[in-house]
Amino acid sequence: MSERPLWAPWRIEYITGPKGEQCIFCDPDPAHVVERGEHCFTILNAYPYAPGHVMVAPFRHVGALDALTEDEMLELMGLARRTVAAQKTAMNPDGFNVGLNLGKVAGAGIADHLHLHVVPRWEGDNNFMPVLGDTRVIGQALEATRRALVEALAESGSRPPIVP
Repeated sequence: MSERPLWAPWRIEYITGPKGEQCIFCDPDPAHVVERGEHCFTILNAYPYAPGHVMVAPFRHVGALDALTEDEMLELMGLARRTVAAQKTAMNPDGFNVGLNLGKVAGAGIADHLHLHVVPRWEGDNNFMPVLGDTRVIGQALEATRRALVEALAESGSRPPIVP
């Protein structure tokens, strides 16, 4: 089997980009926001593990699960549930990874602002690539992912995101 390069040029921005003090959840890119609640919101991961990878986070800058208010906790899970339903409609995945990484030692890239990952998965979705080649294959552009999820959420009566 001959080796062929698999290019993931968007990763270089994350690898070499500034790791400033600004929290991406406190000042989210409006073009990546998928849904807004009263206490929490859903945002596309700009460096996704798979197409449709989103994060659900409280508006309030809080890093610990036990520091969430009851309203924040309920809405966080409610938005995650709505996102899974929208992804089923828009993307037809075979399964999901849903979870929290609490603390840097647990794998949190942004440990000071709690966020829940929702990652749709497909049979044969190149899950081996990160292990073998430190590469992720993302088969859909962020804009297309956002459009599909916003449309699916709108059909279920979601609040619109900040920008169209």
